[in-house]
Amino acid sequence: MSAPVPAGTKFPAAAGKALADTQLRRNLRKATTTIRDKRASVVGELPDWQELREAGRATKERVLRHLDTYLVQIEESVTAAGGRVHWARDAEEANRIVAELVQATGEHEVIKIKSLTTDEIDLNGGLAATGITAYETDLAELIVQLGHDYSSHILVPAIHKNRSEIREIFLREMPDVDPGLTDEPRVLAMAARKHLRRKFLSTRVGVSGGNFLIAETGTVVIVESEGNGRMCLTLPEVLISVVGIEKVLPTWADLEVFLQLLPRSSTGERMNPYTSTWRGVTPGDGPQEFHLVLLDNGRTDALADQIGRQALNCIRCSACLNVCPVYERVGGHSYGSVYPGPIGAVITPQIRTGASKTDATSRTDASLPYASSLCGACYEVCPVKINIPEVLVHLRARVVDEKREHKLPTPEMIAMQAMKWVFDDAKRFERAEAAARLGSRSMARGGKIGTLPGMLGRWSDARDTPAVPSESFRQWWERNRAGGSGGTGSGGTGSGGTGSDRSGS
Repeated sequence: MSAPVPAGTKFPAAAGKALADTQLRRNLRKATTTIRDKRASVVGELPDWQELREAGRATKERVLRHLDTYLVQIEESVTAAGGRVHWARDAEEANRIVAELVQATGEHEVIKIKSLTTDEIDLNGGLAATGITAYETDLAELIVQLGHDYSSHILVPAIHKNRSEIREIFLREMPDVDPGLTDEPRVLAMAARKHLRRKFLSTRVGVSGGNFLIAETGTVVIVESEGNGRMCLTLPEVLISVVGIEKVLPTWADLEVFLQLLPRSSTGERMNPYTSTWRGVTPGDGPQEFHLVLLDNGRTDALADQIGRQALNCIRCSACLNVCPVYERVGGHSYGSVYPGPIGAVITPQIRTGASKTDATSRTDASLPYASSLCGACYEVCPVKINIPEVLVHLRARVVDEKREHKLPTPEMIAMQAMKWVFDDAKRFERAEAAARLGSRSMARGGKIGTLPGMLGRWSDARDTPAVPSESFRQWWERNRAGGSGGTGSGGTGSGGTGSDRSGS
């Protein structure tokens, strides 16, 4: 599956292309508005919603502080229940482990539950390279797979497609589909169900992710809405679950909080239609061979960052995407990652690290922290209170520091250093004000400067630049305080007008 934008494409360039797609914007606006309204309705039913958010945040923070202890406990619990645990440092190692486990069964096909973690490591591509075909069973993931497309939303991967576009994909890619297929949602769902039924009944190996891992029991938890996950977890003889190391919860009691937070924040439901839990192997019931692949893939590096690490608290609900004004207009493909939207802008630059990061992805990741207006809507809806704006600003500073450390100073850096030097001294600042006032007289027309000279011209292309006032607020204040002729500093007028008109230079 190829990425929707060329590798190394920075967010502004990819977003500009997406903005030109009016159909995409209509699809996104309709879908995100619907999900957003449903979420607000069910969240409003809980008088203790804020307390639940705080409990979720505190639990996830506790996990990150003691992650090493909980991971050892997970391994011990899963092993005691008859499962096997494998540790994967990165995507390459995880893909190799899964491929070898499938090859050991003699099979060449697997059925999959929707899993962002396996998308993150491109497991489907890794398996294909060894001759193994992975079949997605989630409806939206199936649409993306059949359309040779790329996920654009955490919860609804095919959110960028409308039902008529989905109908065309099914007619083109499903050999057994009825030629008279309509674009009615129920009819489309039934066509997908028929297409997948044979795979459910014949495939011996299932692959899943995991929403949560319970340390005290070794239990894996998956929540979903369609029932395909339940079939993938119970029908195959072998089950392989690939789960990020940050998905741990200490106890069963902790799960209670997250089973209230997650469905309301993601699908706008009071509870998920299907909540599946399993641990190890039960003779005669379900898969008789269970493997848990614990994935790092940059998470340990993120854990070392005291501010950035809070992104690891994410429970993949997608609430932040549905309220983000940037995402709603440009969609998920612009982010160049399986994690789009505000949370993707803070997760991707932190976990896509090390040897797996190419120069192209480095350029993409450096632009992602700027894919935000910093309005704070994402923080307000996050069920575990991740302060995404704080992390975005932190990562922006890191991008600047890395540029300064590895490259010659840019004109922007030089300009900022010059401004710092001027602003550090009152006398220098006053002299700069006088010079700016003198220079603006020759360029201002009607109180505005049309185009600034040199590299500043790009700034003034998109906004009006006000002329420098003939008198600064400081000058006005000192003159009126000394002479008392223009009123008081609390709002009286001086010779040039009101104090509020003289507040800048």
